[in-house]
Amino acid sequence: MAERGGTSESLLTVVVAGVANLAIAVAKVAAGLISGSAAMLSEGAHSVADTTTEVLLFTALRRGSRPADVEHPFGYGKESYVWAFIAAIFTFVVGAGFSITHGVNTVRGGEHTGEFLVSYLVLAISFLIETVSLARAVRQIRRASRERGISPARFLRGTADTTVKAVFLEDSAALVGISIAAAGLGLSQFTGSEVWDGLASIVIGVLLLVVATTLARSNISLLVGRAVPPPMHDEIHRELSALPTVDRVDTLLTMHLGPDDILVAAKVDFRDEATGADIEAGAEEAERRLVARFPHVRYVFLDPTRTGRP
Repeated sequence: MAERGGTSESLLTVVVAGVANLAIAVAKVAAGLISGSAAMLSEGAHSVADTTTEVLLFTALRRGSRPADVEHPFGYGKESYVWAFIAAIFTFVVGAGFSITHGVNTVRGGEHTGEFLVSYLVLAISFLIETVSLARAVRQIRRASRERGISPARFLRGTADTTVKAVFLEDSAALVGISIAAAGLGLSQFTGSEVWDGLASIVIGVLLLVVATTLARSNISLLVGRAVPPPMHDEIHRELSALPTVDRVDTLLTMHLGPDDILVAAKVDFRDEATGADIEAGAEEAERRLVARFPHVRYVFLDPTRTGRP
């Protein structure tokens, strides 16, 4: 099965972010070892965690896009959330854990070699590279939000594509982390105290905790089986209710099966005069309308039900 447009675009976004983070991670770790800066080493751990995350997100997209089979009739879309959840946990444990622990040790008695210039140069270059990666994610988010007629912020809150959300949040956190590391280095250089460098490392760790927790909660919600956002739910309800043979829609259930797949199931009370052929035609028309209106709707199941009558 050919990859769907959204998945292909997300793959490119993840690859761009992964290559950028790999280059940045090597530079930051080298600068951290040369300078002895806790904030630089924390930023190095941050970029290592981000690079590993991109690998896991790439795996999520590839495995989640596999076609349905006999054992998995609805496809493997939800597997992408498993890998994305593992990526969030990795950021939580490795990135945040190292940054906070190393920062605490530095505050308690760390040393700095005084090689500030190398750190500043690496941070400046890293900031530029991260900006390029973030710009790619922002373009995808804006394009997707325009297609849905919603704001980028609302798209981010409700999207089932946790890979693009992860790249956006991680790149944004990286830019903030670089700024924090630079501030910590500057204050340490100005005051001669390594406490500021250590505190910057701790703040970077807390920042990573927030990002990892946000992504983990989003993926857990999707793994459990999250419905579409209320506005989309209401639009689906209106489309079904507008069918000529439908008297009322009694129950409407939706669920994200993956980043690009949505399941719609409804109990529908058809008009009394509707024949079996009319009901079949109505079901086909419902699927046609919903798929045309919402390209991510993959399955539509209608259950003809008599409701609210003696």
